[in-house]
Amino acid sequence: MSAYLAHEQRTWLRAELEQRRGALEQRLAEHGRGMSRVEMARELVEQGPEDAAQREGEREFDLAMLDRDAAELRRVHQALARLAEEHFGRCDECGCAIPFERLQAEPWALRCVACEGALEARAARRGG
Repeated sequence: MSAYLAHEQRTWLRAELEQRRGALEQRLAEHGRGMSRVEMARELVEQGPEDAAQREGEREFDLAMLDRDAAELRRVHQALARLAEEHFGRCDECGCAIPFERLQAEPWALRCVACEGALEARAARRGG
């Protein structure tokens, strides 16, 4: 299929991504209890004023964790879709092969370490 990654490497990455997808989906289901952000806010308001500040802080933390997990789940889904493409494992910026070790650590990586570093440096210079 691709000279960039061996069949065994792709198989390993697919298994890792599918395992991560399952774990994230389970965590999102358990953490959010299937409620939307609006439903979570309504539940907080209906609980009354006692300890409202603490519950508000906990809710904000919960929402931040849900956002983080949802973003990672999107990256996992995108990586699973790209895994079938021949160019998977090539840097989107320079076209060089992304080392398998990097893909093992971050299977949804789009760039090699050098290009990712350059992108982050540019973002830092712009202040964001």
